[in-house]
Amino acid sequence: MTIQEYEEKLLQLIDDGIDTATDDELFAGGYLRGHISLAAAECELSSVESVESVEIMKAKIVSNINKAKRELTPQDFNFVVNFTVGLLRK
Repeated sequence: MTIQEYEEKLLQLIDDGIDTATDDELFAGGYLRGHISLAAAECELSSVESVESVEIMKAKIVSNINKAKRELTPQDFNFVVNFTVGLLRK
């Protein structure tokens, strides 16, 4: 799977849950969209397309969220992290 395909898959998973999402899930999904796109852009800039690319992208998403921890309340941060972990397992 390419980086672009994986980005599209994650964004589609978020979009698919919009109709049944709680307010917290909508917030986390919206917040996470930017981090997904940022991680995809970072991976594409490295011009490395391999089996490991998706794993690298997952790590970048988690890393970028952790770097942005100060942007969120502790409760929101925990919710975003849990939402992310669930999303990345799909």
